Amino acid sequence: MPLPKRKPGENKQAFVKRCMSDPVLKKEKPDSNKRLPVCLAAWEDSLSLLEKVTNNIMKPECFEEFDPYNLNWDDEKNEFTDAAEYQGRKVQLGKPFLTPGGPKKRSVYVKNDKGNVVKVNFGDPNMKIKKSDPGRRKNFRARHNCSNPGPRWKARYWSCRAW
Repeated sequence: MPLPKRKPGENKQAFVKRCMSDPVLKKEKPDSNKRLPVCLAAWEDSLSLLEKVTNNIMKPECFEEFDPYNLNWDDEKNEFTDAAEYQGRKVQLGKPFLTPGGPKKRSVYVKNDKGNVVKVNFGDPNMKIKKSDPGRRKNFRARHNCSNPGPRWKARYWSCRAW
């Protein structure tokens, strides 16, 4: 399948938007959940991942929850919907932010398995993480089972991602 090539000076969102709306790719992969990983792989020039997806070595179904940048594609509008509504106000999904007066160090808005927008709080506000120390990093990742961090709507996922 011929994938779109990056244009000089084109940013990631513009490229992925153009790739997602490519008529040839839309015809081959009508489901946007299956097109998104291919477009992201093309952006990253990850030929090994791209080959796995296009040769069906790695089934596209495994990417249904894969959305590292939380880029939700709306086929009808032909655009990304990375904002959502939480308790009556617009919030950005999948971008952690500091919570100086909050119960935890950081928070992030994500969609849970039911499709509801939830606020996930994580991190100890009284500790510095010191992830530059390899011993501490290895210990933290082993203690929290970061090789299998769980779903995006859990605090462990975001803590492991920070480490």
